[in-house]
Amino acid sequence: MPPTPQSVIETRRHQMFPVLEPAEIERMRRFGKIRHYQAGEALLDVGKVAPGFTIILAGQVNVTQHDQSDHGRLIVTHEPGSFMGELAQLAGRPSLVDARAEDPVEALIIPPDQLRALLIAEAELGERIMRALILRRVGLLETGAGGPIIIGRAGNGDVLRLQGFLRRNGHPQQQLDPESDPCAKVLIDRFQVDVSQLPIVLCPGGQMLHNPTEAELARCIGLLNPIDPDRLYDVVIVGAGPAGLAAAVYAGSEGLSTLVLDCRAFGGQAGASARIENYLGFPTGISGMALMARAYNQAQKFGVEMAIPDEAVRLDGCDSGHRPLTLQLANNECARTRSIVLATGARYRRLAVEGLESFEGTSVHYWASPLEAKLCAGEEVALVGAGNSAGQAAVYLASNVRKVWMLVRGADLADSMSRYLVDRIAGLPNIEVLTHTNVTGLEGHDGVLEAVRWRRRGTENDTRQPLRHMFLFIGADPNTDWLAGTGIALDAKGFVLTGAADGTNRRALETNRRGVYAIGDVRSGSVKRVAAAVGEGAQVVAALHAALAATQDDQRGLQAAS
Repeated sequence: MPPTPQSVIETRRHQMFPVLEPAEIERMRRFGKIRHYQAGEALLDVGKVAPGFTIILAGQVNVTQHDQSDHGRLIVTHEPGSFMGELAQLAGRPSLVDARAEDPVEALIIPPDQLRALLIAEAELGERIMRALILRRVGLLETGAGGPIIIGRAGNGDVLRLQGFLRRNGHPQQQLDPESDPCAKVLIDRFQVDVSQLPIVLCPGGQMLHNPTEAELARCIGLLNPIDPDRLYDVVIVGAGPAGLAAAVYAGSEGLSTLVLDCRAFGGQAGASARIENYLGFPTGISGMALMARAYNQAQKFGVEMAIPDEAVRLDGCDSGHRPLTLQLANNECARTRSIVLATGARYRRLAVEGLESFEGTSVHYWASPLEAKLCAGEEVALVGAGNSAGQAAVYLASNVRKVWMLVRGADLADSMSRYLVDRIAGLPNIEVLTHTNVTGLEGHDGVLEAVRWRRRGTENDTRQPLRHMFLFIGADPNTDWLAGTGIALDAKGFVLTGAADGTNRRALETNRRGVYAIGDVRSGSVKRVAAAVGEGAQVVAALHAALAATQDDQRGLQAAS
């Protein structure tokens, strides 16, 4: 029996909870203010926004996390030289832990904006602090501490939807099944909830939600805040995949006020990759979610504002001279900006099979993550697709399931998949590749798949295989439907035209609408790879600088003339 893996708090405790030297604390004093607390007084409360990053100068502070019974479990006792905080304090979001003064405490409080300034001004010290903040979040993710509690049957489509949303946004959560967990039954009785109303979500601040939307849940836990209608951003980036996050990091690092919108989660399709092995600088590979989480945290370090999940539904004012551009959101909020970067990527293609929608979210998946792997552990699954994403998913699933039936429409995986993945799949005995094969039917009821039917070219009869889960990686279409009526030029397949490609004299990566740019998978002619998307994210910031500088010069000229 394999040994139980150690938690990050056991293996990297010295990095999670470093002690600062007196000289280091002295250098940090200019970023904060001294505050005193009495014995028993709260420094942090779960669900409430903390005053900032806290350095203990005198006294002791106990940091605890809530368990499923709402009891506090000690994480660490901070003494002089220790600091409190994790990624929530970097972004000014609600605390995921409680902290109480054991005796009179003197502390240096550094608010989020000054913490970001500190991380940049003190490079070596900032690296140690940033590493600790990230590791502390990883520790909370391992236990689910401080996050919302989802009460509902495991495998329920809405439970999986909410779990997936929180996991992809790097937020702790706990899930309790009333059929097997006595804590769930206690909570259902306490809140007098009928089982027909499940799932419910208990937010850290005490609110209860009945089967919320992702946006409702995000607002309840403080992940999403209203956008200031009076603020004028230098750039709003629509889409938080590799291209959008790269643009955010470079824009933020160069001092541009930046807002990033995404209707689901950060990471895009790259976040769905179980392991990326051909990205520069990671010879042993890295999961797509880990890579994108690093970019997400890096952008916040440079002061980028994240609004996820917030969906842009209309682009207005693109030909309004020097007046700001505007983006209308699905919740009727508006974001005002000097420039817009479209990094909306693509939408997963859906299989043209009758009844598919009734199994989506429970048995048909577009993402192969630990959540989905746990659902089908030890079973046989079908995987449809032949690109790199399909190959990465097949390899990952093969380590968790009994068998992967890989259904490929073409003649050879090598026609559309990187060689290293083709070779790896060939070496795995529990992956069977069926070429010239199409799915012809799905069987099941109440959202639970029971069998998949497929047919190989040249045969007359279907093969029926009892399966409860199917994964679809059959490509994607450009996410540009929302641009209808804006006048932005698209190619025949719906991708955004940029630069000279649309016949106008525009800067590279600029659309035919001045001040609006497109990068990554949504752009016509782009190379559909993570590295290429990141490169375009960096490149567009140079174009933004030039355009913003030209606009300012024009405005100064108009003022002088008047």
